Amino acid sequence: MKSSAIIMAFLFISCLAFAQQVKDNSTDPAAEKQALIEFDKVLHDYGTIQFNGDGTVDFNFTNKGKSPLILSNCQSSCGCTVPEWPKDPIPPKGKGSIKVKYNTSRVGPFTKTVTVISNASNSPTVLTIKGTVEKQPTEGQEPVKEKAIISNEVK
Repeated sequence: MKSSAIIMAFLFISCLAFAQQVKDNSTDPAAEKQALIEFDKVLHDYGTIQFNGDGTVDFNFTNKGKSPLILSNCQSSCGCTVPEWPKDPIPPKGKGSIKVKYNTSRVGPFTKTVTVISNASNSPTVLTIKGTVEKQPTEGQEPVKEKAIISNEVK
């Protein structure tokens, strides 16, 4: 009795595992007629930014599909990153831009993402920003641009 219960549980789990199918859009004729979003870049590295500096970047894209591209939502990973995206449909071969602004009043390294949801066959797409915000300068002190490398070599 115990072994038949184990066999039944194994069969049930096997059925669940093999019931999932991965859909391959590369051979689907309907996918060829959909919108397709292609970004110039999906990662922007600010490097080092001044405290309260300009944390704005544009992610440019092209609709490489055969139908209009509609961006339904751009969701950032936190409230310190604010995306702005076009609300009107982007025609086939049309171009657009998603503006992402990071709040540079937070000191230290950061890596944030913006998830772009659309009717494109390759949706969702994740955009990433990263960098380091310099420490806030004290009163009367200029912000440090780059750290000096000190060498103790004798020449």
